[in-house]
Amino acid sequence: MKKYRDALFRNPLFVSLLYHIIRLYLSMCRLSVINEEVILDYLHTGGKAVAAIWHQRFFGLIGYAKKFSVYSPSVMISRSTDGEMIAQLALRLGFRPIRGSSSRGGRRALRAIVDDLAHNQVAVHAVDGPQGPRGVVKAGLIKMAQLSGAAIVPVYVSMDRAWRLKSWDRFLIPKPFSRIILKWGDPIFAPREMDPDAFETFRLDIERKMEQGYTKVDKTMEWERHL
Repeated sequence: MKKYRDALFRNPLFVSLLYHIIRLYLSMCRLSVINEEVILDYLHTGGKAVAAIWHQRFFGLIGYAKKFSVYSPSVMISRSTDGEMIAQLALRLGFRPIRGSSSRGGRRALRAIVDDLAHNQVAVHAVDGPQGPRGVVKAGLIKMAQLSGAAIVPVYVSMDRAWRLKSWDRFLIPKPFSRIILKWGDPIFAPREMDPDAFETFRLDIERKMEQGYTKVDKTMEWERHL
């Protein structure tokens, strides 16, 4: 069974079909974007950004990636067989995959993203992935920003109706004809030099900001549903 699945995941026709299904599926959702000018103005002036998002909400972002195709945003994807399929899908959806994993060979994966940001402007990073705990900002995000000089720019995604998978992060997939709100936060710059205590304080501050941001965008979605 695994051999059949692996062969299927490597099949270009299967990946192409899956891509068109995802594009069609996402076209049935209504996307509203808030504070887009924040990120666009920052990038237009040459700034570098790590778009930080919870792993749980990532699906709500992928239909929007084409908006940033000129910047060819990178995203870290594991070297597994599943990762190969996801990487091929990511290419078609407007992302540029960088193969690696923060849970396996984390330093090498971090260096790959930092090296990429030396020549490109945007990376997208699931701050609590790939294995959680959910909503906990990993240290890799902060190190990525420190070493690359890129700003951390939170991305808050909310859905009015979604299926919740039984995964570690309770991954959300918007239901057909649902509404998605995507809100950009302000750029946050990590000091290049921090002692361990200052580093942890900064990490917790980012985690708190993101938790508050997601709470606000979820409340905005709930408020607008009752208009």
